[in-house]
Amino acid sequence: MGLLTREVERAPCTVEISHCFESLHAHVRFNNGTTVYPGDSVKVHGPEIMAPYGEVVREDREATIIRASALERLWTRWTGDFEVMELCEFSFSEEVTL
Repeated sequence: MGLLTREVERAPCTVEISHCFESLHAHVRFNNGTTVYPGDSVKVHGPEIMAPYGEVVREDREATIIRASALERLWTRWTGDFEVMELCEFSFSEEVTL
């Protein structure tokens, strides 16, 4: 991995979609133990998976991982905390207004 170059990797994965009252989630688990690092992007190939209400669906797929360059990885780690704070909303007033 160079300072400005990206690498592309393909990996088998298992996709789990849950559409239940207790849990609504989508997870991708790489079957070969691959780890995704800050700045990497992942694309799972195949048609859209729809889980009916009350069910958990698991399918084996293949994913393409585009590894971030060293500069992108450094930038992601440096700015990541600021982006997480954008998700937070703080309010200290007693009235709730929308």
